Amino acid sequence: MCDMDMPDAIGQLLMVGIPQPALDSETRETLHDLKPGGVILFARNYTDPETLQALCADLHGLQPDNPVCIALDHEGGRVHRLAPPFTHFPPALRLGETGSSQLAYEVGHALGHELRSVGIDLDLAPVLDVFTNPLNTVIGDRAFGSDPQRVARLGCALARGLRQAGVIPCGKHFPGHGATLVDSHEGLPRDEREQESIEKVDLVPFQAAIAEQIELIMTAHVVFPAYDPEQPASLSSLVMHNLLRQDLGFQGLIVSDDLEMGAIIRHSSVGDAAVKALGAGADLVLICHSLERACGAREACQRALRLGTLSASRLQESRQRLLQLKQRFVARSGAEIRPIGAPEHQALAAEILRQANG
Repeated sequence: MCDMDMPDAIGQLLMVGIPQPALDSETRETLHDLKPGGVILFARNYTDPETLQALCADLHGLQPDNPVCIALDHEGGRVHRLAPPFTHFPPALRLGETGSSQLAYEVGHALGHELRSVGIDLDLAPVLDVFTNPLNTVIGDRAFGSDPQRVARLGCALARGLRQAGVIPCGKHFPGHGATLVDSHEGLPRDEREQESIEKVDLVPFQAAIAEQIELIMTAHVVFPAYDPEQPASLSSLVMHNLLRQDLGFQGLIVSDDLEMGAIIRHSSVGDAAVKALGAGADLVLICHSLERACGAREACQRALRLGTLSASRLQESRQRLLQLKQRFVARSGAEIRPIGAPEHQALAAEILRQANG
């Protein structure tokens, strides 16, 4: 990446959303120009497994020498993007009630096989937040529970299952979204607890995942005055560089939560937020809905590079991390692909409910 003004270089640090279940000519042209590092899919991109598989193949084929990383949120419970026949597992909280690392691993493995069978590279799971505020609706039953050790154990097990099936896991939302009240989709939460409290509870699952060399960690759109009184974690070098990289020793990719969420766009343009996030240490920024905003973010980053407010060497580090990850996972077929909604996956979902209720 000698010339950081090149669209290819900046686009590689963006993961973007697309509007439909197939690439129309306008979207294809925009992606060809933008050359994003990744594409994130939502329910709007899904009609049936065959069409989804064709879409993923089309996306991977846009840049054969450096294929996009295709991602989605598929946690189980209320956060899923793919309707049946894809298996819908109970929410993480129910899985947490079983206390079973084996079941968590099997869920990750099953999720991974179903996603890999249609060409998905990355699942933005597991949720590693510790659910300590009962009024917290944005996390709630998406977390494995209120015990940090249990969250760590089950979260790492689910990540191992995904990885074993050939799908990249991503721990979220660093340094922890479980004690907040405000929903970051709507506004900007603040977590006013002392550093000691955060370390004893919220950081525990992330430390465990880092020890197991998890590939990605997603940051939270939450202000933690104990670390940075002004910027949310997703825009803060004090959180991403000082805490996550230096103190905790994370070597993988740091990905932002969606920069189009209310926590960000009520206070900043998406372009300015992308510049801040990348400058503060993010390797990949999510812009999930508007390709127009994604193109604007690229332009803002190019402008920041010309002005010297973004460092070319800083962005080269991020691009290299992403390239290394793609070489390991992206666009490769998994071994032993099971049918989507396989009977053993349905039985696993039922067993989780049986043990949780028992």
